[in-house]
Amino acid sequence: MGERTAWSDKRAEIMNRPGAGAAYEAARLRYELGDAVRRRREELGLTQTELADRAGLKQPAVARFEAGGTMPTIPLLERLAEALEVRLSVQFQPFQKAS
Repeated sequence: MGERTAWSDKRAEIMNRPGAGAAYEAARLRYELGDAVRRRREELGLTQTELADRAGLKQPAVARFEAGGTMPTIPLLERLAEALEVRLSVQFQPFQKAS
């Protein structure tokens, strides 16, 4: 058996690859958007199918979005916001340094 690598070492190795930081950031954004939609949908007591109907989508599209599987367009976010009875707010924020 080979020597084991600590997760922190493996993560550092992966993050040093070209483009890894941008890919990680894109995945984080998709996850956070999907999570926000799922939480709001649940607050309203809606199923994925009901949200899909309100937003003019199919249920699998809502499921993929909530799982962080797609990077949405602004028009899609606007449709989801309206269906979720919220106002869409897009902001630019300064980067935070890792501590």
